[in-house]
Amino acid sequence: MHSIPSLNVVDLMLDAVCLVNVDSTIVFVSPAFERIFGYLPEEVVGKRMLDMVHPDDLAITQRQAKSVTEGNLQLQFENRYVRKDGTIAHIRWTARWLPEQQMRLAVAHDITERRLTESMQAVIYAISEAAHTTQNLQALFQHIHQIIGRLLPATNFAVALYDAQADALSFPYHVNESLPAPPPMALAQDALCAEVIHNGCTLLLTPENRTAHPPPAPQQRPPLYWLGVPLQTQKGAIGALVLQSYTEQGRYTDKDKDLLQFVSTQVAAAIERKQMHERLEHMAQYDQLTHLPNRQLFLDRLKTALARARRDQRLLSLLFIDLDRFKEVNDTLGHAMGDLLLQRVAQRLLECVRGSDTVARLGGDEFVVLLESGLARDHATTVADKILSAFTQPFDLEGIRLNIQPSIGVAIYPEHGGEEHHLLGHADEAMYLSKKSGGNQVRVAQQTEAQAL
Repeated sequence: MHSIPSLNVVDLMLDAVCLVNVDSTIVFVSPAFERIFGYLPEEVVGKRMLDMVHPDDLAITQRQAKSVTEGNLQLQFENRYVRKDGTIAHIRWTARWLPEQQMRLAVAHDITERRLTESMQAVIYAISEAAHTTQNLQALFQHIHQIIGRLLPATNFAVALYDAQADALSFPYHVNESLPAPPPMALAQDALCAEVIHNGCTLLLTPENRTAHPPPAPQQRPPLYWLGVPLQTQKGAIGALVLQSYTEQGRYTDKDKDLLQFVSTQVAAAIERKQMHERLEHMAQYDQLTHLPNRQLFLDRLKTALARARRDQRLLSLLFIDLDRFKEVNDTLGHAMGDLLLQRVAQRLLECVRGSDTVARLGGDEFVVLLESGLARDHATTVADKILSAFTQPFDLEGIRLNIQPSIGVAIYPEHGGEEHHLLGHADEAMYLSKKSGGNQVRVAQQTEAQAL
């Protein structure tokens, strides 16, 4: 028979064997402890094992230790530890109580890589799901922040979007414990984001390498760590994800850099998808020339406003506006000038109403204004007179000064009807009466005999 040389099997194990006292003071650890936790055995003997547990897992770990001390066998318990270098180790434990020695014997199996793979799969799925389920871009950014926070320290997180045509940067989502969201700026004003976006590469700024890179954008408190990753699409970088940390506890490593780089592809696709959805939604609801609500969106808002007016027993007014002799503008100056005039008219109408009112373009040179008038019946005519006064000033069409006047018809709920089509029809009729009477005036719909009854 061949003799087997004497081997210290514990020293050869890839898992770490630990002996700890009741109070978790370490009596012995095997050499594998260094590979898993980063500490040499001689560095930890005499220290408390619980002091290395991740703060969020401390309470459950203490309960498990107590259970083992009471004689219960522990199998497959998982928790997290903070390694010597500050990174997180995910550990699966088996443990038992040694009554004769009055110690706990535990074996630590490192499952960090497995947990990372599972987390990455969960994150990719969550980002894809968020792209379909969130209501708008802002909600998507918030959701992405939460998702990335499962992988990395993300207390300070920002989405920077890049407008290639304007070579400008904006920060539609910015959460930072020290700084408010920066205003839109030229890309060159943020040297780090510019480097990430132009080079298309992830950038990690640490206390060790910060002198090799430009400083972050001007700020009162520079971060210890700055991690930025480009949001790459087939059309190029549409922006960057930026994480910052002001403490060593939130440090970023090259592994974090690789993680964020991997996730960023999914994030960029989600943002691009949501941007496309919002563009299509805008096209379906807004007039492409004036960017005012179109007929369908206006009717939806009118229906909602009428329901609110019925419930609160308040007034609601419609102003139907048609431009006098608009056809002559198209015939004499061309349709391009006609389109420019419609854009100028839309802007002037918006300047005459409150932010809570709706100005919509129904088509051609027909506009409508929805006013939730409260209890003041004369509010509609006051706004209509304000519009007439505003139109006394000529419109500037690329150097051509043009005078044009509106004909305005007014209908008021409940006096002129309780349904959308009734109100709109009566406001339209009043507008035509204004136009037939010479235009550039306001007419209020007449109350019919049936309505009076």
